[in-house]
Amino acid sequence: MAKKVKIYTTSTCSYCKKAKEFLSEKGVEYEAYDVAADSEALKEMRKISGGATSVPVISVGGEVMVGFDGDHLEKLLNSPDQGS
Repeated sequence: MAKKVKIYTTSTCSYCKKAKEFLSEKGVEYEAYDVAADSEALKEMRKISGGATSVPVISVGGEVMVGFDGDHLEKLLNSPDQGS
C-alpha cells in the first residue's frame, strides 16, 4: 500500500510548487492543503511540524519534513513502512 502523502502549501510558494511537481513526476498521489485559505489545515500543519510557520510542510506516512529537499523526500517515499 502506498504511503499517504499530504503537503501543506500556499499559492505563492515556489518551493511548494517544486515539491508538488516532484511528487507528480514520481507518480505519487498526494493531498494538498492551502494553509493561507484553510485555517484548520494551518492548525494541523503547525501541530504535526512542531509549530512550523513556513511552507511546504510535507507528511509522508506520518514522517514530517519542513521545506523541500528532493533527496530527503525521495528517502521518505522509499523507506519501509513503520506500521502507519
